[in-house]
Amino acid sequence: MTETPSTITNIGVAMFTVADQDKALDFYTRVLGFEVRGDTRFGPNEEYRWLEVAPPGSTARLALNPPMYDTPGGSSIGVETSDVRAEHARLSAFDGFEMEPLGGGDDDPNVPPMFMLKDPDGNVITVVQA
Repeated sequence: MTETPSTITNIGVAMFTVADQDKALDFYTRVLGFEVRGDTRFGPNEEYRWLEVAPPGSTARLALNPPMYDTPGGSSIGVETSDVRAEHARLSAFDGFEMEPLGGGDDDPNVPPMFMLKDPDGNVITVVQA
């Protein structure tokens, strides 16, 4: 059998399951500063919604989907920043979600500075200095 090389070239979209797409949209745009990349209704009666957000300039997108097989939450992504301390301070001004203290960096020189937060559905966003 001859092995055929993959034609996959990019991670285009990651998907989070959310209980309320409008509430998730508010969190990702207002709190995290993401922009809307797509918001489309579909289905016989337009009862479904495909909603994508992303950090400005990012080629990868995050789809915010209602539950299909599971309960909301339980997924995770990593995002990058050039100044993790400034981003941690900026996000500390918002209420309504869990956020861990800064770690890595001075605490462990083998780990970049980072912190984690959870969106209102419990999906984890790890913010890493790159």
